[in-house]
Amino acid sequence: MSDDLVLTEVKDHVGILTFNRPKVLHAIDIPMLDAIEAALDKLEADPDVRVIIVTGNGEKAFMAGGDIPELNRRRALDHYWKFAGQVHHTFRRFETSDKPNIAAINGYAFGGGMELLLSTDIRLMADTARIGLTEIVLGLFPGGGGSQRLPRQISQCRASELMFTGEHIDAEEAYRLGIINRVVPQADLMTEAMAVAKKITDKSPMVLAFLKRAIKEGLDMPLPSALAHERAMISLVFDTEDAHEGCGAFSEKRKAVFKGQ
Repeated sequence: MSDDLVLTEVKDHVGILTFNRPKVLHAIDIPMLDAIEAALDKLEADPDVRVIIVTGNGEKAFMAGGDIPELNRRRALDHYWKFAGQVHHTFRRFETSDKPNIAAINGYAFGGGMELLLSTDIRLMADTARIGLTEIVLGLFPGGGGSQRLPRQISQCRASELMFTGEHIDAEEAYRLGIINRVVPQADLMTEAMAVAKKITDKSPMVLAFLKRAIKEGLDMPLPSALAHERAMISLVFDTEDAHEGCGAFSEKRKAVFKGQ
């Protein structure tokens, strides 16, 4: 077992980022955040990587949340300057990355672990896993983006209930609420995640980047502004070689070969 806090590997144009702090269920502290950022730097810079899968080592935890003893040593300004901002920055990178990402939720994702998965593009969850914004039971509330992302992704009243009670839910309820894309048997989780990734890797990486920006940035705008942003993004796409390769391949009845140009 490697001592690295986060492991990376590349298979068939898919970068796999694996949290690797199993003794504390991959809990978040500053070194862990630094390791996640370094892993993202590596995978984003690799031209061979078109999709990133995020998961936890083993079957017990995706990411259990904050390192509670470490959190208990913090006070307001120390937390504000040294931890909270870095959490927001690290999790936001999954949203702003030009490479699509898939969360393969293999086990517990509580607190910060759920906040991280709320930042990802596509989410597959093992049938044995559980998730929840459980901070309230510690006398805290979700401060890694959860208090803002969850009410934007499901109904506000259900999001409030989950955060006010600290309830954690199983995969079927997460699917029913629309937090995840699908429930997968634990043994098949990574196989299924790779299958989803492979459906994306043969698409144009450049066009995927424009599409992801249109989606993520547009969600922060009023609809008229978002539509104008979409118009600009799709117009830029028509300056890519991949757009004309795709249209030409369709006309010629052949499979398109996208080069990210």
